[in-house]
Amino acid sequence: MARNIELGRRGERIAADFLTLAGHRVVDRNWRTRTGELDIVTIDRGVVVAVEVKTRTSLDFGHPFEAIDRRKLHRVHRLAWEWCAAHAIRSTRVRVDAVSVVVWRDGAPPTIEHLKGVR
Repeated sequence: MARNIELGRRGERIAADFLTLAGHRVVDRNWRTRTGELDIVTIDRGVVVAVEVKTRTSLDFGHPFEAIDRRKLHRVHRLAWEWCAAHAIRSTRVRVDAVSVVVWRDGAPPTIEHLKGVR
């Protein structure tokens, strides 16, 4: 279990660096409420972006994006609006993105994919 937590944190660090290089400004990480957690929150050209990160060490059990189902997406959308309310941000522009990170066991560079505006 601890190994999975560390892998998830590593994936989130890789995703945050990737998003920063892509022009996002990371404003929060691992924001939690009683109803869930946002992995990363960024601002991308004035849009508040809630980013769900999924990390794996292989594709043996499917692509990381396959772990994001409709229920999870609904929760992330709701949490994005909760984050805005908690931070007194009156943005009407909120987006949910997903980032997959595959940290290969053989030491090859991670594979990163970014989906914008996931619904």
